[in-house]
Amino acid sequence: MQQAPLPTSPLRTTATLFALWLLVFTSASQTIIVTPILPLIGEELGVGTGPLGLLVSVYSWVLAFAALVMGPISDRIGRRRVLIAGSGALVVALALHGLADSFDVLLGMRVLAGAGGGILSGAAVSYVGDAFPYERRGWATGWVMSGVPFGLVLGIPLGRALAVAFGFRMPFVAFAGVMAVAFVLILTVVPQPDVRLSDERPTVWGSLRQYGALLVGPGGTGAATATYFLMYLGLGLLIVYLPQWLTNQFALEVTLFGRPLEVFGLPLDLIATLFLVGGVVSVIVSPRAGTFSDVVGRKPLILASCLGLAVVTAALPYVVTERWVAYPLYVAIMGLFSLRMAPLQALLTALVPGRQRGAFLSLTIAVGQIGTGVGAALGGVLYTGVGYAANTAASAAVILLMAGLVWLWLPEPTAQAVDAVVEG
Repeated sequence: MQQAPLPTSPLRTTATLFALWLLVFTSASQTIIVTPILPLIGEELGVGTGPLGLLVSVYSWVLAFAALVMGPISDRIGRRRVLIAGSGALVVALALHGLADSFDVLLGMRVLAGAGGGILSGAAVSYVGDAFPYERRGWATGWVMSGVPFGLVLGIPLGRALAVAFGFRMPFVAFAGVMAVAFVLILTVVPQPDVRLSDERPTVWGSLRQYGALLVGPGGTGAATATYFLMYLGLGLLIVYLPQWLTNQFALEVTLFGRPLEVFGLPLDLIATLFLVGGVVSVIVSPRAGTFSDVVGRKPLILASCLGLAVVTAALPYVVTERWVAYPLYVAIMGLFSLRMAPLQALLTALVPGRQRGAFLSLTIAVGQIGTGVGAALGGVLYTGVGYAANTAASAAVILLMAGLVWLWLPEPTAQAVDAVVEG
């Protein structure tokens, strides 16, 4: 078995994981922040509720296309170069959001950000797959991907507060600064893992052939790709219009001892604090779920998450009749979602050898982003035509479909199977 060693010292390991974590944190934050500030964007730019979903859909579709292009390239040139190129591109794209003075211009900036995100797509998890043995991959993936819930804890509430105080452009400019720090760290502390790279020169036809083989080939890669699509389809249906529904249902101002709640002197409201408490739970659950999956297996946690999430999602619009009820429900949603994320990603890294890992993870993430885009577009139709209860019902149905797919067709890799994949 040929497996890339861990970075050469505990300090180097910590620095590498932190650099990857900061990249994931910033990339996730700048993606997720669009959802809680959609009402602010619509108000400032004079855009109706329906078209606002395009900001999520277009970003997702562009990211998917860029990810499909970059996957085979990353297998040939190495993950470190991709991390550098993607983080640098995203710095520029996010900074340009400060120039968005109309909805069309903002949509164009989201296209650029989607391209930068697509370059990075899958690179952090692929790097973990290259650099860490499978028996520690859940632990490493859990810590790196905890950057996503930290975005909910820190990035989203602060970004929402910046948008409320200074306009919707400010969060993106701020995230450009944070991504610049991640870029410097990757450039200076993250090594290229010593793994066998692909010796095939990427071509359009060759990439299409490779992706086709991954979709229909043995080993569960097709089922894993479909699982990722369904996971993000359900998330897009549920989350994109949740802030709009809450805005219409409740007064958003949150007070403490009769005074408006603030962070760093910036105002917080229901949506910001909701993402905050949900993110705290995700930060706690995500790394522990990854570590626990190293012991009990990946599939049990994924299935438990899906079943619980379907119940909570379906109940949400009927149970949240008062503002305070939104907090425990959203905490449950984020905790259950985090329960499956790190185990699923660790499982995916074991289904193909290292020289195909970038292409495969880029494929799954691209398909997932397409799912988000479809979910956002369909969610807009359901929300405006029927109401938010239709969104949550559709999301719950998709989650149950995902559980069935995982149960029937997604394999649970064993140590022997992983050895065979690596040697293959």
